[in-house]
Amino acid sequence: MTAESRPGEQTSGPLPTSAANGTRLDRWIGSYADRTRGMRASEIRALFAVANRPEVVSLAGGMPCLDVLPMDVLSELSQRVVATRGAVALQYGSGQGDEGLREQILEVMRLEGIQAHPDDVVVTTGSQQALDLVTRLFIDPGDVIVAEAPSYVGALGVFRAYQADVVHVPLDADGLVPEALEATLADLARQGRRVKFLYTVPNFHNPAGVTLSAERRPRILEICARYDVLVLEDNPYGLLGFEGDPLPAMRSMDEDGVIYLGSFSKTFAPGYRVGWAVAPHAVREKLVLASESAILCPSNASQLAISAYLETCDWRGQVKQFRELYRERRDAMIGALAEHLPDATWTVPDGGFYTWVKLPDGLDAKAMLPRAVTARVAYVPGTAFYFDGQGTDHVRLSFCYPTPERIREGVRRLAGVVQGESELVSLFGTGGGAPGDSVQAPGPDLA
Repeated sequence: MTAESRPGEQTSGPLPTSAANGTRLDRWIGSYADRTRGMRASEIRALFAVANRPEVVSLAGGMPCLDVLPMDVLSELSQRVVATRGAVALQYGSGQGDEGLREQILEVMRLEGIQAHPDDVVVTTGSQQALDLVTRLFIDPGDVIVAEAPSYVGALGVFRAYQADVVHVPLDADGLVPEALEATLADLARQGRRVKFLYTVPNFHNPAGVTLSAERRPRILEICARYDVLVLEDNPYGLLGFEGDPLPAMRSMDEDGVIYLGSFSKTFAPGYRVGWAVAPHAVREKLVLASESAILCPSNASQLAISAYLETCDWRGQVKQFRELYRERRDAMIGALAEHLPDATWTVPDGGFYTWVKLPDGLDAKAMLPRAVTARVAYVPGTAFYFDGQGTDHVRLSFCYPTPERIREGVRRLAGVVQGESELVSLFGTGGGAPGDSVQAPGPDLA
């Protein structure tokens, strides 16, 4: 088998070998399932080793800032859970999740207008697992998923893993464009291609930062109902708006046509890895079965810790603190962009973690990244957020984790890189790094 052969193909050529010792690079290359061809490293995860260095200002990852969490209180709660309910916390639990926590999740979702029963909720290991389970239940190889352009990179990774065909529909300042969605669904129907679901992040979109307007939400639901398309509403940021009350969730308008995904990762702490799905009854039953086959049950220790937090702490006040913190950092980001990158354009998010920046004409964000890392600033190229390679002229900048001062310094450094790339474009007619450029950690001379 040659190095270029795909998994499962038979060939009379030699197996891949290591030049150093003559051994195979991967003994099992001929045994992998076809779907592994869709698996690839996340462009964000690949940056972590570099972006986490203290000398690099990372505007890349979407890590929540945990500085405002009451760590002493959380420590006491964890000890109390083990002392009083240790036999439950450290044992296997229900595949659907702890009933007490599911009841508390209903209280959280009521802030967005969702009325449900604890039996409607399936607790998962983060909302990412819920996303994987839903995709596993609905997608056969070649099935169509419609998703916003751009779209969450973690969702695209799941869809690739299950060999879906993702068709993008554009966003504007008010979120998913209904007319474009309808045209796309009509075109796919003419081709005889059934769309299994629409994937959407309606609030403070990752990566675009925009929010689906209240006026568009019922219109999107009506279009999807007419074409018999399920809606997968992924909503990790919904309570993190900077102004006013949360918008009504799409699930609150259509219980049978929407699966809702929620998470405590952004409004509390990601380390607990607790999310949930709310689904129509028949779908919920299959979600529980799929979850049990994958993990048996979500962590009781994590669930009971979060349950104790929700029961004893002012979690609404904590969310308010997060909102104020992220609003200050959003303002620092937008102010720095206006000062240092006036030739770029960007979204001004009303909540969440991200702004979506269009670079000056002719620049390639992915090719520019090695130079940016050398300048000690990191971002995520726009191509990570498309299924089909679009987005070369965009970057996602995250303002959730760095301090306002670090944000301003990071944008200043990025502006210097953009200036240098723009000069290359004016000289040679094309931007991007030199041949052979790759993302490497800054050397000691840059510390």
